[in-house]
Amino acid sequence: MTMRRLVVMILATLLCLGAAACTGTLFRNYGRINPDGETTRAFENYRVNGELNYYISGSDLYPNALMGLHRDHRLDPGTLWKRVSMTPILMKEIVGFMQAKASEYQQFQYGFEISDDQGRPIGVWYSILSARTFIRMQEDGTVRIDTPPLEIYEKIEIREDNDS
Repeated sequence: MTMRRLVVMILATLLCLGAAACTGTLFRNYGRINPDGETTRAFENYRVNGELNYYISGSDLYPNALMGLHRDHRLDPGTLWKRVSMTPILMKEIVGFMQAKASEYQQFQYGFEISDDQGRPIGVWYSILSARTFIRMQEDGTVRIDTPPLEIYEKIEIREDNDS
């Protein structure tokens, strides 16, 4: 019985080590998007950072996400982001419409800090929590940040209908 237990423990350890090695390889170029209270306040106080290029995703009137990417980084052109020339007045309008849309679904907008695969900050993000994405640092120096699903609010509505 002890020999069998030892073999199982060794196999489990090898399996865990193999999974850890694969995970490290699979996700080695991925950045992170972390909630950040200061970023939330910056968006909600309409503070435009001149070191960022701003982009929206989804509808022009009710974007699903608002993102600022540091000017030193190029956004992968294969994504669906729309670049906007951000001003405090435009940010106030965009954030206001985003908040109005979110409140219809009893949701709130949050600010997030975007960091690269080394943990260095490279941008900011503003959306509801369920508007998820991945950050991948490409070999050619671009940053791949996919837009959240375009039907993000419809998914909330479907979920609420199923809960009734």
